[in-house]
Amino acid sequence: MTTCLSGRWGRVLAVVAMTALVGCEADYHGKKVQEGLEGDRLTVGTVQREITKGMSAPAVIEALGSPNIVSTDEEGREVWVYDKFATDVVSSGSSWFVTAGARSASQRTLTVVIKFDDQKNVRDFAYHASRF
Repeated sequence: MTTCLSGRWGRVLAVVAMTALVGCEADYHGKKVQEGLEGDRLTVGTVQREITKGMSAPAVIEALGSPNIVSTDEEGREVWVYDKFATDVVSSGSSWFVTAGARSASQRTLTVVIKFDDQKNVRDFAYHASRF
């Protein structure tokens, strides 16, 4: 009797090993995508936690990064606008024996408006978040 894995049991073992490898690769890819998002500082929680009236413009940049738009109001004071638009996609699929899968996408927006006084300190701020 041979102890070599051949024939049907060898093929079954190969399929099981390949399935495990594909699952590990998908898990690795998902973790890498999330790691890329960790540097994204503009969230509602960050605004609520970090931004306060009276803080300086450099402190705002440290907390949120650079704004998308810098303009002035009617009195010549700076107004910074942060605009974020993101699409979250979740998908799953299988193509071993039957090609099948599902995909879902949702979109998020976050707009933050920060108004400064004459000394470049935050005098007011507002934010709006939506998901659809």
